[in-house]
Amino acid sequence: MAAPSLVLQTTYAELLERCSRAAFDTSFVEEDGTFMAKTVRSRRYWYFQLPTKAGRGQRYVGPETPELLKRIKQHQAFVDDERERRALVSTLVRSFGMPQPVTEIGETVAALARAGIFRLRSVLVGTAAYQTYSAMLGEKLPSATLQTGDIDIAQFANISAAAEDQMPPMLDILKAVDKTFRAVPTIHGNAVTSYAAKGGFGVDFLTPNQGRETDKPKRLPALGTDAQPLRFLDFLIREPEPAVLLHGAGVYVNVPSPHRYAVHKLIISRRRPEGAAKRDKDLHQAEALLALLAKKRTYDLKAAWAEADARGQEWRKLLREGFTQLSPQTQEMLMGVIPAPGKPAKRKS
Repeated sequence: MAAPSLVLQTTYAELLERCSRAAFDTSFVEEDGTFMAKTVRSRRYWYFQLPTKAGRGQRYVGPETPELLKRIKQHQAFVDDERERRALVSTLVRSFGMPQPVTEIGETVAALARAGIFRLRSVLVGTAAYQTYSAMLGEKLPSATLQTGDIDIAQFANISAAAEDQMPPMLDILKAVDKTFRAVPTIHGNAVTSYAAKGGFGVDFLTPNQGRETDKPKRLPALGTDAQPLRFLDFLIREPEPAVLLHGAGVYVNVPSPHRYAVHKLIISRRRPEGAAKRDKDLHQAEALLALLAKKRTYDLKAAWAEADARGQEWRKLLREGFTQLSPQTQEMLMGVIPAPGKPAKRKS
């Protein structure tokens, strides 16, 4: 009989693959809709017909081609696959205790995903991303580090400008989930980097600050919103990994690699004021991930630590200070993986 951790990882790998395929085309997933063809001037065009409050509505699909006929044939298989993905999500949550986001976070991330935010190479960051690491790594992380009340989305400004595509208006997407969403004004004119719903739930947009430090928002044209520039963020969102948020039939997202997330949180914990709740949360998340990665992704963790270490004196100082805040047990585990804290990593010749 396979070990529980192996079954967990196999189940998650299957879900990830299925969600990857599903994310490619989610335009026609209504289970009670049907495809129909019309002939206009000797050429056949296809429509997707579905019930509406006013009767039956139609959505244009396109002119008939061999590829389109193949996709129509695959539609029922897609609907069946959604049911199977829901079953996989349920197994991971109920049988293995993997963390599931609260409904408002799951529904909002799903809406953003459908609108194309991850196709446009945005990255889910913060605790919502951290929640995906338990299933990704095959081991449950401490529940106290999993709680969050908002969503953070990051994107490089140059990637956004080069995308040559744009999502629908951000506020329209969010209001479709919760009509109480509103834009939160900043002190910088009409720039908007955050959106809030009744009760304090919010969505924040971030982008790396790669010049001198500033709080002036940067425009993300592909997302149709502004973003708050942050130092150290470029390290976090470089080379993201695909993951599944365990909501509904699974939401296919991009998240920071767990090794970059762990090192980044350790650094950021030293940038927050003493006694700040977020500082403790950053440190707890970093420690939980570092201890797990030292066993499961030793090479990746070593490479991420060396990259941060090589970025200069300030980075090394923050890494060293963060290391001293970890428990003796975690420090001992890391000593065989990372350079001696405070000493520069050896550069490749």
